[in-house]
Amino acid sequence: MRRQIAETRSQLGDTVEELAAKADVKGRARARASDLRDRAGALTVQLRSTAAHAGHLAQDKAARAGHAVQGTAGRTGGAVRDTVPGPVKTAATAVVQAGLRHRLPVLIAGAGAGAVVAAGLLRRRQGGRR
Repeated sequence: MRRQIAETRSQLGDTVEELAAKADVKGRARARASDLRDRAGALTVQLRSTAAHAGHLAQDKAARAGHAVQGTAGRTGGAVRDTVPGPVKTAATAVVQAGLRHRLPVLIAGAGAGAVVAAGLLRRRQGGRR
């Protein structure tokens, strides 16, 4: 009989502790908030890591593309340089040197050409809307 009373007291004590834990709304809310904070912090770290990894991948891809373009441009420039006749090279060099010596006329001519192109584009846009 005493053993049975001791077991009943033990069970009653456990039940009282469980009820007290359920009744502690503030404590449960704090524990839940703490869990959510921990999960949010872990998710933030994971997202930052993923973003940094994606940034590195994009940077590597851009660098490879830049090297590929640079290599193609170098090969193309070499091919053009090798196929252009000598007199054309000489004339092109003279034009570039003249442009470097007389920058203002080149600037004015470039601005004029830009204005003509802009006027043509505006005229085309206005004609397309009618």
